[in-house]
Amino acid sequence: MIKTKRLSIRQVHADDWKAIQAIWADAAKSIYAQYDKPNDLDDQSVSRRIARWASFADSDEHIFLAVCLQDVVIGYVAFNKRENGYEIGYCFHSNYHGKGYARESISSMLDVMKDKGAVNITAGTALNNTPSVRLLASLGFRQTGTEKVSFYKDADGNDITFEGGNYELLLLE
Repeated sequence: MIKTKRLSIRQVHADDWKAIQAIWADAAKSIYAQYDKPNDLDDQSVSRRIARWASFADSDEHIFLAVCLQDVVIGYVAFNKRENGYEIGYCFHSNYHGKGYARESISSMLDVMKDKGAVNITAGTALNNTPSVRLLASLGFRQTGTEKVSFYKDADGNDITFEGGNYELLLLE
């Protein structure tokens, strides 16, 4: 477990599924949801997925972390191994947006990842998701490219695309 000034960050446990389900349900209502791959929100799908996350507790390949304010899971951060580092993903309940919790937790985890020998951390987000773009910039990530991304189709079955940004943070500079 890692403690920051206000938060504790720990491995995701299988019984965190209801908290993460609430985070995903909340995120699905966001204007930025159109830029994310949708999550199945039914109890069985969520509990199965979070149990799988928890099964990686002793792995450096996939690292799933619950971000807790006191004993409440307010978000999560995930690191998935790539060639010279990890790709990061994160999501926080909107009740906790704009308070610096994402920055605080991710910043502390970047130090841990550097200690694990990661050379870089990559991230992707929609360019229109300005809160996420600002967060990545505040953490020192730089945009390395863009790509057309689609997770949804319109009523006629055509892809709905958006411009995604690719970001990278070099840890060994």
